Amino acid sequence: MRYWLAILLGALTCGRASGRPAAGQVGLIQIEGAIGPATASYIARATRVAGERQDLCLIVQLDTPGGLLESTEQIVKSFYASPVPVVVYVAPSGGSAASAGCFITLAADVAAMAPYTTIGAAHPVSLNGMQEEKTDDVMKQKVENYAASYIEEIAKRRGRNVEWARAAVLHSESTNAEGAVEMHVVDLLAKDVPDLLRQLDGREVNNRALKTAGATVEPIPRVARERVFQLLWRPEVLMVLMLMAIYGIIGELSNPGAVLPGVVGGIALILVLYMSAILPVSLAGLALIGLSVALFIVDVFAPTHGVLTGGGVIAFFLGTLMLFDRADPSFRLSLAYIIPATGMTAAFFLFVVGKGLGAQRLPVRAGGETLLGKTTPALARIDNAGGRIFVEGEYWNAVSPTPVEPGGLVEIVGIEGLTLQVKPKPTNS
Repeated sequence: MRYWLAILLGALTCGRASGRPAAGQVGLIQIEGAIGPATASYIARATRVAGERQDLCLIVQLDTPGGLLESTEQIVKSFYASPVPVVVYVAPSGGSAASAGCFITLAADVAAMAPYTTIGAAHPVSLNGMQEEKTDDVMKQKVENYAASYIEEIAKRRGRNVEWARAAVLHSESTNAEGAVEMHVVDLLAKDVPDLLRQLDGREVNNRALKTAGATVEPIPRVARERVFQLLWRPEVLMVLMLMAIYGIIGELSNPGAVLPGVVGGIALILVLYMSAILPVSLAGLALIGLSVALFIVDVFAPTHGVLTGGGVIAFFLGTLMLFDRADPSFRLSLAYIIPATGMTAAFFLFVVGKGLGAQRLPVRAGGETLLGKTTPALARIDNAGGRIFVEGEYWNAVSPTPVEPGGLVEIVGIEGLTLQVKPKPTNS
């Protein structure tokens, strides 16, 4: 009797030590928006955490318009190496797994979709941050063929519809949730996560039956670094940082010594350069924005009655409009951001920079330069050897090529260090 009681107590103790309910638990992460480096890093960490916690599986709730192929490849590798089964669940209703999301869904151990969701349209739009419009036809064909072969291998490995997967890349095929289940693109149609867990229960994955009935769902939240990185991974943020860099650097140049605008602009510029290497930024868009800034500055220094400023406004608007590929919803910059940014930039150069540069061209109101042209009597004889005068409340050494006797009026014509150059000032008879 004591023997069996000890075994029972030991089992209860192990259950408490593991921190897991008797029914087990599953991990859950939510992926929304464009797929990029931040997403790939988050998913890789989530698979490790799920493995360390000995979760029954990891559910990736996905709703994305697409993203970068390089980041998608990293996510697929994380799925293949995951210590626990990975379930991709395209949700909520109205969501989609387009472009990169299609690759990710097909790569999961179990693929599921909520009603009224879509999957497909996996034609490669960008590769390593380079827009397709900047590549020639040969490169486009290479990218398409690579993506088609890549998704074929994914579909074969997971036993899914290879022909449809290839068509999703080459012909931008897409389908709804019901059609995806019928064509064996995905495995399950589930209305919500509890329904998904019920359908997963007893399903064999990697030669192991899942026991998800009654399992608890434990989210794996993003850490602070991942949240910040995900925030930066947005076209709107890149545009705001670009404006900060322009305003800060130009503001420092127009008002030397302000320091703060230069520091903020420099930091923003570094972030812009970093993000430009990741996001699919158009070189034509950047060139137009640079041209607009040049036109604004030239118009400030050499007024042209607003002609160059008008050209700068047009160039800036077109540059921001072309900064990202508007055909790709993953990196579409809304006019709600472009129009206000154009207006703010035009106002900045017309008023802030214009006033700052105008102030620099005002006559000097302090310092030694204010003495030039003033007239004062000589205190002692002034010649090439020197002399003394009193002006603006101070005594100065003075020299003159023409001798001036004490009391004679002299006009200040130059300054060399602490010595004033003067010349005789004729008196009116």
